[in-house]
Amino acid sequence: MQSFLGVDRSFTGKRWIPRHGTDAETDRVGLAIAQRFGFPELVGRLIAARKIGLDEIEAFLDPTLKSLMPDPGVLQDMAPCVERLAKAVRDGERIAVFSDYDVDGATSAAVLIRYLRWVGADPLLYIPDRISEGYGPNAPALMKLKAQGASLILTLDCGVTAYDPLREAAAAGIEVIVIDHHMAEPELPKALAIVNPNRIDEDGSLGHLAACGVTFLVAVALNRALRESGHFTGRQEPNLLHLLDLVALGTVCDVVPLKGLNRAFVIQGLKVMAKRGNKGLVALADVAGVDARPEPYHLGFVLGPRVNAGGRVGKSDLGARLLLTDSPEEAAALAAELDSFNTDRREIEAQVLAEAEALAAEQPEDAPAIVVAAENWHPGVIGIVAGRLKERYDRPACVIALDNGTGKGSGRSVPGVSLGPAVIAAHQAGLLLAGGGHAMAAGFTIEAGKLDAFRAFLGERIHSELEGEPMVPTLSVDAPLAIAGASRELVDTIQKVGPFGAGNSEPRFVLTDVRLVDVREVGTGHVRCVFTGPDGRRLKGIAFRALEGDLGPALLKSSGRPIHVAGHLRPDDWNGRSDVQILIDDAADVS
Repeated sequence: MQSFLGVDRSFTGKRWIPRHGTDAETDRVGLAIAQRFGFPELVGRLIAARKIGLDEIEAFLDPTLKSLMPDPGVLQDMAPCVERLAKAVRDGERIAVFSDYDVDGATSAAVLIRYLRWVGADPLLYIPDRISEGYGPNAPALMKLKAQGASLILTLDCGVTAYDPLREAAAAGIEVIVIDHHMAEPELPKALAIVNPNRIDEDGSLGHLAACGVTFLVAVALNRALRESGHFTGRQEPNLLHLLDLVALGTVCDVVPLKGLNRAFVIQGLKVMAKRGNKGLVALADVAGVDARPEPYHLGFVLGPRVNAGGRVGKSDLGARLLLTDSPEEAAALAAELDSFNTDRREIEAQVLAEAEALAAEQPEDAPAIVVAAENWHPGVIGIVAGRLKERYDRPACVIALDNGTGKGSGRSVPGVSLGPAVIAAHQAGLLLAGGGHAMAAGFTIEAGKLDAFRAFLGERIHSELEGEPMVPTLSVDAPLAIAGASRELVDTIQKVGPFGAGNSEPRFVLTDVRLVDVREVGTGHVRCVFTGPDGRRLKGIAFRALEGDLGPALLKSSGRPIHVAGHLRPDDWNGRSDVQILIDDAADVS
């Protein structure tokens, strides 16, 4: 693929590439979309580049569950899962929910438990401790739930690779249903049912769902089964749409592709969240200072990290308990505790990140992946640190917290490299004690003595996946733009293409051949700019934390000379104005 505007090495060392490519057909469809819906031609091309046809535009712009919701029965094992669950509800059995400690797990637990409470059940909740128990179901916890009277246990957002614990549970007469979305191996663990769109024998059409989305499908199917059995005779049938705020939160925070059904979950879920019906989410928004209409940004970067904080550095069940409570007083107390843990998490993360960056700097520049490990790192922050290293080095990164010869690892990947399957392959090769995940993220357990072998295995796997091509840092851009075209109307219209996130990236524009007429440092490491185009028009921009890397110093030295600037357009409503600015991601000299 040719570089965009000939930029092979930007100020941050990246090669700019067109995100979707371009061809005559895309231009033709884009023009037709613009004319039919009254959009600027540029927005029409952005939609067409996402391979959205003319007959699909209305569903894309206004995705609804009615148009996108599949029959949950298309998933393998949904029938036995729902049959057993419905029986447990009707017979008044004690059901237990064993869920992961991250946001996807917490929202999955809240979705299912809230629904089960609505239909008359009183389920137990168990969230394992990240440090002492680790990821996924473990036999002692399952035995404890049995001792508490549970006759049926559901594992949410985990379980599809829990072979030994589920084998022990089956031997003890415990019935387990697995509801998960992580990559499955050909062999499945022993369970009554395994509902997972990423099983090998699934067609993959729902493989983009987070666990909370899969759990919602289970609730829909269960609701239908209970209705058909007469369970709601004399009892009000639940409105499952009230659960969509939880599904939206888990979907955004698990960074699954915002396409198809996931778009409907998020768009409709944000509408539900705006009504402030969930007491826990209301309290969390209040303690975090969110007073605007909720957007994906608030879910992913404000609410989500606080829900996660309990599982990372505090008490693992706090997030799920917050999302389940109907007491404003309890919600306020739990939200305050999570907010405090989130502050602790940031401090711990900063320390681990500094040490991990020092180790990463010692690795070869051409290494296909960053793999760092050390004693005394908090396992609760290694996933975040892996994400930071991935962003800095533009390659997959794995961070491993060692303790007494065993390491707990977390990895994050870049587009084009599927990390979860690589980790599963390493486990199958005997290099890992356990491991799994999906394309962009993975978790694993490793013996310290096998670190070098794992690093070599991962490098060879990535080298093979890239077919020997060197890993070149890239920045995906959507379209060139003159300053005169950066209008408020364009910014407002672009929002119709959202919500933006994984799989539906926010458009990144390139201001072409502009000059810096004012550039200065502001705040802590930020760079404020004013650009002018050939026609004399001006546009403000800001590069956040740019002085921490190469971008800030390069901008400060570029005053007066022609450059290209890549970034996202944002409204600028400061002091009552209605203007536009650009959030700068990168810049490059005009070749």
